Amino acid sequence: MADCVCLITGGGSGIGQATALKMAVEGAAAVVIAGRRAEEGEAVAQACRATGAQSLFVRTDVTNDEEVEHLVRATVERFGRLDVAFNNAGYQERPGPLETQSTETFDAVFDTNVRSVFVCLKQQLAVMLPQGSGRIVINTSVSGVRNPNPGFALYSASKAAVISLMRSAAMTYASRGVRINAVAPGRVVTDMMKLAASGVGGLEAVAAGLPLRRMGEPEEVAEAVVWLASDQSAFVVGHVLATDGGFLAA
Repeated sequence: MADCVCLITGGGSGIGQATALKMAVEGAAAVVIAGRRAEEGEAVAQACRATGAQSLFVRTDVTNDEEVEHLVRATVERFGRLDVAFNNAGYQERPGPLETQSTETFDAVFDTNVRSVFVCLKQQLAVMLPQGSGRIVINTSVSGVRNPNPGFALYSASKAAVISLMRSAAMTYASRGVRINAVAPGRVVTDMMKLAASGVGGLEAVAAGLPLRRMGEPEEVAEAVVWLASDQSAFVVGHVLATDGGFLAA
């Protein structure tokens, strides 16, 4: 991450927070934190600055096109460029049978998990393509590859859709200097995972079903994100890297 200007959506907590700090520690010139909760975001920005990196929090609702445009514009105006983007913001419905889910819930899930990625990509590519370089990582899920639990049909469908979107974009822009990949976390200790686990016996029950017999930590996913966003993965394009403790292999 040396000297890179990095942008993380959903950067105020969980995997986004861990990734922001990892990028700062790895030498990023600047880390821009985007999220809806100012107190959390400012705290992460301050932690990044404590490592020696510049950092900025920009309050952003990724489902709002104008706010996403402002986010990318503010990044470039402040730091001059955009080298790395981690599109991490996500939303999961409360568990329940498909027939009980509303169209409003459908819209909330797909607006956050799919449409916002499309909008973020458009804004990020508008900066990276003229530069002739850039790396974008999208946070998907093992649920987009194989739905592990009933009750999350919308979330799983949205993550499958964003994997397809990522692969198409990756093939389009690789020859123009922008590499796009994805991570697919499995059972990682986040607020979203705690909600999902509540319907299947809790975190301990979920961990017992994994090959490693433990949950993942946000910092472990951050390691994968930073690798995909670095020159160490220069020959990796359009890939979904499962950080899942062996879930998909089992």
